[in-house]
Formats: sequence, structure tokens, C-alpha cells
Amino acid sequence: MQLSGSWRHDRRLSGGPADCDRAGKLAHGAFGKRPAAGSKTGRARPGLLPAATGAALLRLWQQAVAGLRIPAVILPPPTDILAELWRVLPVLLQQAVPTTLDSVAAFVAATLLGVTLAIAISYSRFLRDMLYPNLVLLQLIPKVALAPLFVVWLGISGQSRIAFATFIAFFPIVISAAVGFANIDPSALRLCRSLSATEAQCFAMVRFPFALPAIFSGMKIAMTMAIIGVIIGEFISSNAGLGYYILYASSRMETAAIFAALSLLCAIGVALFGAVALAEQLVRRSYGRQ
Repeated sequence: MQLSGSWRHDRRLSGGPADCDRAGKLAHGAFGKRPAAGSKTGRARPGLLPAATGAALLRLWQQAVAGLRIPAVILPPPTDILAELWRVLPVLLQQAVPTTLDSVAAFVAATLLGVTLAIAISYSRFLRDMLYPNLVLLQLIPKVALAPLFVVWLGISGQSRIAFATFIAFFPIVISAAVGFANIDPSALRLCRSLSATEAQCFAMVRFPFALPAIFSGMKIAMTMAIIGVIIGEFISSNAGLGYYILYASSRMETAAIFAALSLLCAIGVALFGAVALAEQLVRRSYGRQ
């Protein structure tokens, strides 16, 4: 038996599952192919343009507060926020530890649960018809309103915050991963099966590599959603964390301290988001070398 097309030139199938690597290369190319490098200006633009825009907005903010004489309790200037951030930085770093750990734990739990459920949905039409519409319906529910229920069910410990953040971050991953597993190149999957590969080998060499872009897209969204979920949980029931510190500062009308905590929270969010993006680049390079 011979393959048609590019495999027509007297290349016979060995019948072994190891030959499925040829089909896997199609999936590796779909995820591992990197765009050609551009000029130095083009490579630096994604970093320079947002930084320049942020600096311009901060300068405009500073001038607007000074020109309109806005009270600091309403809107402090960026210089006051920077000074307050430097003053309370040790306290903020201490409060940032539980927030960061809970966010990472919720993100990992949401990723594992979401990808596992997406795999089950992609392999079972019965589960897909039973669960996918309900997942879309649950996505429409205002999840912030459900936060008090997690406190009732799990108490005021960190478990309730992690569970609530996992619940929020779970949906982007499962929906994105399910779409990724559904949009598989049929030709690559047929080629892999024609080479007598097992279903596990088809998944590892074709399905999973093709779904990785969608999975990482869901993970990036889930990382930010996990942080939001933890902060909401700290607003409701916590005696530590950046969310608790923001509530404490707001009760004392310390607006600069609130902005200082928000600045550190943004830095943590950018760092965690960047970690997910870096993991995507590493996986992309790994598949690109295969």
C-alpha cells in the first residue's frame, strides 16, 4: 500500500506507529513555526510603544491634577503615589505574598481541570452535548455575585478564595481548549491513523500540538481572571493580601496608598502574564525543533 501525493515516490508504509512522527510534524509546524525576524525597530516597537503611551498618560495625569487643583484624597498625582509606594513597599510586599500564591494555585487548578474537561468533551460527543451548552450558560452568570456562597461553603480561609478564583478562571481555559481540540487538521489526523498509530499517539503528536495555541490563549485570560478572583475573595473575607490592604486604605481615605497597592498588583499581574507568555514561547521553540 502506498500513499498518494508527496508520498507517491515508492515510499511504502512500514505499518509501525513510529511512522506517525511524519504526521506529527504537521501539527508541530502549526504551533512551532516562528515568524521571520524583522528590523530592530520592529522588534522593539511592542515594548517601546506601550511604555511611551504610559509615560505620556502619567504626565498628562500629573499636569491635570496640578492644573485643576484636584484634592489628593480624590485623585493624587503620580508623584505622590510613587512616594507612598516607596514608603509602604515593605508592607505591600508582605501583603502580596498570599495574593500571589493564591492566584498561582487557582491558575494551576483551573488549567488542569479545564484542559482535562476539554479533552473529555473532544473525545465524547455525549459529554460535549451534555456539558458544553451548560458551560456557555454558566459563563454568562455574574460570578462576583457567587463569591459569598464560597465563603458559606468553605469558610473564610484561603481555600474559599482559591476555589472561587479557580471557578472564575476555569471557563476561559475549558472553552478555548475545547475549540482548539475541535479545530484539528483532518488531513494530519487521517495520516496519523493510516499509519496504524494508537489514539494516544494521535493525541500526543497531532491533537495536542494543534490545540496548544488555543490552550495558551485561554491560559493567558485565566491568569488575569485568577488574580481578579483572589482579590474579590480578599475583599469579602480575608485578613491579609493586597485586596485586604486596599479595603483597609479605603476605610482611612488613603487614596495614594490604594493606588500604590494597585500599582504593585498590576506589576504582579504583568509578571504572571509574562510567565505564561514565556512558557508559550518555550513550548513553541520546543515544537519548532522537532
